Parts: sequence; C-alpha cells; structure tokens
Amino acid sequence: MPPRKKKGGRGGWGRGRSKKSAPTIQSHLSHHLSLLHSTPLPLPPLKPDHTSRPLYVLSTGMIVMEVDNPLYATAYDFLVTISEPVARPQWVHHYQTPIPHNVSSFIKGCTERYGKVKLVLKDGKVMVEGKDDAEGREILRFLSRRPEILECRVKSAGAEESEGGEGWIKSTVEAEDRSNLRDVENEGDTSGDDESEEEEGEDEVGNKIVKETKREGTISFEIESTMVENVKKTCIELDYPLMEEYDFRSDSSLKSIPNFNLRPSTRIRRYQERSLSKMFGNGRARSGIIVLPCGAGKTLTGVTAAQTVGKGCIVLCTNAVSVLQWKEQFQKWTTIGEREEDKGRIACFTSQMKDQMHPEGCVLITTYTMLTFSGKRNEASEEVMKEIQGREWGLIMMDEVHVVPAATFRKVIGNVKSHTKLGLTATLVREDDKIGDLNFLIGPKLYEANWMDLTAAGYLANVQCLEVWCPLPRSFMKEYLKMEDVRRKQMLYVMNPCKMRTVEFLLKEHKKRGDKIIVFSDLVTALVYYSKKFQEPCIHGGTAELERQGILGMFKANQGSSTLFISKVGDTSIDLPEANVIIQIASHYGSRRQEAQRLGRILRPKAGTATDGTNKDSFNAFFYTLVSTDTSEMYYSTKRQQYLVDQGYTFRILTNLHEKATARSKAEGGLCSTVKEENAILRDILAYSATGDEHLKREEAALEKEKDHNLQIGSVKRQGGLGEKSGGRGKLYQEIGNPRNDFFKSRKIKTKHAQLGL
Repeated sequence: MPPRKKKGGRGGWGRGRSKKSAPTIQSHLSHHLSLLHSTPLPLPPLKPDHTSRPLYVLSTGMIVMEVDNPLYATAYDFLVTISEPVARPQWVHHYQTPIPHNVSSFIKGCTERYGKVKLVLKDGKVMVEGKDDAEGREILRFLSRRPEILECRVKSAGAEESEGGEGWIKSTVEAEDRSNLRDVENEGDTSGDDESEEEEGEDEVGNKIVKETKREGTISFEIESTMVENVKKTCIELDYPLMEEYDFRSDSSLKSIPNFNLRPSTRIRRYQERSLSKMFGNGRARSGIIVLPCGAGKTLTGVTAAQTVGKGCIVLCTNAVSVLQWKEQFQKWTTIGEREEDKGRIACFTSQMKDQMHPEGCVLITTYTMLTFSGKRNEASEEVMKEIQGREWGLIMMDEVHVVPAATFRKVIGNVKSHTKLGLTATLVREDDKIGDLNFLIGPKLYEANWMDLTAAGYLANVQCLEVWCPLPRSFMKEYLKMEDVRRKQMLYVMNPCKMRTVEFLLKEHKKRGDKIIVFSDLVTALVYYSKKFQEPCIHGGTAELERQGILGMFKANQGSSTLFISKVGDTSIDLPEANVIIQIASHYGSRRQEAQRLGRILRPKAGTATDGTNKDSFNAFFYTLVSTDTSEMYYSTKRQQYLVDQGYTFRILTNLHEKATARSKAEGGLCSTVKEENAILRDILAYSATGDEHLKREEAALEKEKDHNLQIGSVKRQGGLGEKSGGRGKLYQEIGNPRNDFFKSRKIKTKHAQLGL
C-alpha cells in the first residue's frame, strides 16, 4: 500500500508551501476553479481597496478569509460570532453560515426580533417577559398561544386576565434596566412613542438622570422550570430567541459574596479578556458558551466570570478530580473564603465530600452525576440537594459542556434555578447529532479561539502530530482476518509486536532528550501489559485514588519515572503541564473529541516558547498515534484526526519508523525481538476472556459514573457534494443510530477461554 499524503493543515491544501508564497483569496479561488474546469477561468481584477477586504462571501454561505490581511483579527472576532469554522489551515480559513439569497433582509429580520423577549428568573419562578406596549403584547400573545408553549405555562397568582384571557403578570423595570436593553436592540428601530424617545435623550445626559425613578411596564407569564428547554427551542424555531441576560449589578434579591476578589497577581490574557467581553459586553451577564483549546486557561476564564458576577455560583464538573482542581484554582486566583467568618463560601459536593454551604451565598463545586442522580440518596446528600434546589443562583458554570446534551445530564438545567449559564469546553463536538441542542440548553457560542493563533503567540505549545504505521506480523494478520470475537480482534492490533518495538524505540529516544511522556491506551488489559513490560507506573479505572494522586505527584515533581501509562480516565481532568510527548497505542474508535482532548494534555506552553510568531516550524511537543496497517484502526485514525485537521494541524505519516525500531530491538535484544516472543503474545491473546478480566471490570465500573448515556452509534445518510466525497469536509454520514458493525457492539463479550496471563 503506498503511503498516504499529508492531511491538510499548515501545508495549505495538503502539501507544504513556501513561507514566501502565502496564497491570497484570489489564488485560492483560482485553485478551486482549476479543479472544476479544464480551461482556467479568468478572475475579476482586485478592487483598489482590496487590502481592507479580508473576506470573500460565496452564494452557498461559505466565507473565505485571508489570514495575512491586516484586518484579520477584527474579521476573525466577527466571524466566530456569526458562523462556524469549517477548516482553518495556515493561510486561508473557511467558515460556513446559513445565508439565504436575500442577505440584507435575513440579517434585518433576525436583528429586529432579537431582544424582544427575555427569559428571567424572579423569586424562584421562570418567566417569559416582554415590553408592555402594543408590539410587546402582540409578540407575547403570539408565543403564549403556541401549543408547544401553552403546555409549559403555569397559572400564576396575581396574573391579570386581559381581554384575550392571556393571564399576564404586569410589572415595571428601572430606567437603567431599560437603557441596558436598548443597547442590544437594533439601532435603526424607531418604534415606540414620543415619551420613550424623550426619556432616551434624557438618559444620555448623565447617570444622575438615569437613576431617577422613571419606570416602564413589562408583561410576562410563568413557565415550568423543567420545561425551559422546550420553550427556548420553540422560540428559536419561531425566530424569537429568548434573551438570557442577568443584571447582576442591580440585583438586590441575591446577596453578593463578600471578599470575593481577584488577587493582585492574577493576570488574564488578551483572548481570555476578549471572551469575557462577549459575556459581559453590555454590563450584564449573557448566557452562552466559550470555546478555548485545552491548556489555554478555561478554568481561569471561568473563575474570572464567577468573580465578576459575584453572586452564588455552581460549578459542574465531570468527576471528583476536576472538583478538587477547580477548588484549588478558585483559591489560587481569588481571595474567596480566606477570612474566618467566610467559612463555607467555597464548598464541594461529591460522594466523598459534603462541605457546609454558607447560607448567604457561596461557590459550590460538584459533578453532573451528583445533581442528576435519580436513585435513593443518603440523608446528608438529600439535605444538600434540597438546599441547592431551594436557592437562586447567580451563575451556573458547566465545565466540559459538550456532555450536557446527554439525556441524563440535561436534567441539570431544570434542577437548578440560575439567572445565567456559562458553558466551557475545548471541543464543541459530539459523535451524535446533539451538539446543536446546546444553543437552547445553555445559549449561543459567545467566543471560540483559533488554536493556530494561540500557538503562534506562544500561549500553546507547538505540537508536531505524527501517525506511525506498524504492520502486523503474518501470524497476527492471519488470526485477525478470521477472528470474530471483537475484543480479541482489537487486542490483535493493539498488542501488535511491531507497536511494542516502536513504543520502546520512542521511549528511549525521548528519555534521552529529558522529555516527559504519557502513553495512552483505551484497552486497559493491553495498558497493564505494556506498563509491566516497560516497568513504568500505570493509572486506570481500578487504580485507587490515593495511589493515583501519588503517581501523578511523582510525575509532576520529576521523581522516579518520566513516563506514565494511562487509560481513558486521563482524557480529561488531569493537569500535567510538564508532559510534552504523547504516544497513543489504542483509542476509542473514531472519537474526534478524544483525539483533541488527548492532544490538550501537552498543549501547555513550554519554557522558552517564542511569542512573536517565529515558532511555527520549531516543535516543542510531539503527539504520536501508532496504527496497525491494513486493519480497521486505520479507518478510525483518519476519522479521529478530522477535527484537529480542521483546526490547522497537519499529521505527518511515518511509514518506516517501525523498521528502525525492529532493527534496534534485534540488535540490542529488546522487546519482541524474536519470533518466539511474538508467538507467546499471540497465544495469550487467543486464550483471553473478557469475563474473567478484573482490570476491564474495574475500568468499566469507574467509567460508568461518567458515562454519556445518550451517545449511541450508527449511521444516517445526508446529502453531500463531490468535495465531501473526496474528504473535503470529513465524513459523509453522522453516527447517531444503530450499530454499523461488530466494532460498535457491546464490550461485554462472554467466552469460555482462559484469561490473558499477566
């Protein structure tokens, strides 16, 4: 099989380009036109002011942007707000937005309707609110009579029956609240009576007048707190998105947390400040999602957001390790809970920790599982849950927000009464069709950072991604082709002797450089086998918490081994800034998210990283993926890498590294250097039984607590073009239905063979 070409990324359209010949939009379009037409078509001449035009918008909704344009930063900030990135190689970026033919009418229609209806939390009740004027009443009447919303309504005490029997609640808002609302409305909207125009002019005179007792009316109706998701989804479909903004500075019903300030030594980076400005741009807290790469400081961004709001805050994490890390970060960057009288201002709620919460407001850090558990709780947990559900919270912050669309975790939205929501993630991607649900579960994407820009600025390590091909020995391939047992078939290509020799070769080379190495394997049986062969520490689901913390502590302190073998429990929530090499020997099929999360383990900036953009070709971190050739692992590897390729990374293919590793192993008498050793491994694999594998049982038990119950795998066809079939936009199907093949069947395989001898 001939070696594959490099996948796209820094090399323009898949091949290396000279630094001196950065392609322009014109050359980019010429390239694509040449692929469609045998005779090159003449391109129109550039306009005189083309340097101030970094974008080219196609009728299909595709937006092309030049990276070298002086206005790149401004244009990028705008594009990530209105569109989704498709691919971001080095010179020319592609974005996609659903723009119809009549662009101006589409934009005007959307902006005129935005901000007309709000979702607010008052006295523990969730209300849909609008202005008490002719337009506001018409909009609320239209929404409240929709069958999807009507079934979610609650008849409130004190609601006034109007002529149409709507049952609205009337109230008033301060002029300052009204002024903030107008800041986000369309500037060209001149609707309203003369009195409102006169008040707006007076507001601009000074703060003294703004804070007078001028008030305007609002109307609202109550909905079930557990049905908020359905109401938001319906309003989006009707082009009346519910604006979720929290005027935390004027909220006197919730007390602010005292002595909750950023430390003088705390510094946030420019892109973190920009992401927060999207959340607090008009003086209010806006619900939404911030997407930052692993290692770019999502935790500090979240801590700063919580401190800015200053009210009671719940932080949701995926596991107990993350809970401790978040608490440590709050104490590191802020002054919360330092005074004796502030005891309980920062609390944790896990199966092992149930800290006392301060009755007047606190930062509570817990897990999704603790809030969504539907079984019987012990008395202490039940008391904490009643207190959580009985309070109003200023902010609910969701780490790794991509897990929220799961059927289990989305219950959190209804269980907790919060004024605003913030989601944080590095990979806004799922292998099912649920990622779009976040738009109405949490809110729109507020900001997304460009991985390559942060790398060039020195905020992320410059990683070289390499795919290493490892052919199966003839005896292994013979068994692989006729094997029907899924688990043992997987073990054949994971415990490939060629892979073992390559791992041994890479470990020796990087240890000479003084690197810190993480070896990942989803197959825990193979992980334990590898770690024992190389005599290195190992962490998996069955590792006790105390032992796990001890191994991680020694790895960080550079005591003992510089290599760590770890299973999928290390995909997230492990902070190892010292690591700069990852060797991946087994992965979770085609998960793009896992690929990006594992890369994130080594993205922390390293010492001596240049920050002036000159480090593009000097790599200080390495990401190896070992793939057994001519097996299903090659298909999964290509699918996994698609997300990183779209972020601008290039995967270099190494087809002959295994030859060097084999030659050295035979010369030095290394691992699997003889046919006898290879046959011994093969016999163990053929005798393996999953039912008697204690390592596998403990791993699955540990992961069950964090399991995404809604992630099902199968296939659904969708329409695509010729470019997609050639790999231009990744796969041509979406995995959401029934299993495609044996690789997606249950892992609980029952056989009568003996367990693999370890």
